[in-house]
Amino acid sequence: MEVTDSDWVRGNKEAKITLVEFGDYQCPACADYEPFVEKLSQEFADDLKIVHKQYPLSTIHKNALLAAKVAEAVGKQGKYWEIHKLLYEKQDEWANDGNPRGKLVQYALDLGLDKQKLESDMDSDETRDEINKDIALGDSLRVNSTPSFFINGEKIAPRSYEEFKKIVEDYKRGYTVE
Repeated sequence: MEVTDSDWVRGNKEAKITLVEFGDYQCPACADYEPFVEKLSQEFADDLKIVHKQYPLSTIHKNALLAAKVAEAVGKQGKYWEIHKLLYEKQDEWANDGNPRGKLVQYALDLGLDKQKLESDMDSDETRDEINKDIALGDSLRVNSTPSFFINGEKIAPRSYEEFKKIVEDYKRGYTVE
């Protein structure tokens, strides 16, 4: 799975171990896993490249696509990981809102962003295309739930931070997931 310049990457961009997450900002399980991924990014800062891909499950999460658009638009102003964290932390505030756009835009503005650029980017064809590209990749990899994780292209399903950590440590030692 190739990492491109348009991907959202944290950690060491030159790392030999790449963890890719297909996530949905309205997904409660994704919010539960975010602290694990954050901790991995800190504990394995030199060894791990972490990539987030948009995979909004719009049929069951009505606000997920809008949240993905907000994240992409905020990323264009250099604050992707800040909004990424906020969307999960504040999920209970916006996830079931009938019209969450105002709240989501306000989260972005609280990060000191340009409102006009934000709203223009949220509604742009480029943003839509980036999200659709992530969804198509997920579909090609048979992603059917979120979060879905891949390490160096291999699907993994850790159920705890300890399992995540063991998988990364195994890859550091040159082993792969069995």
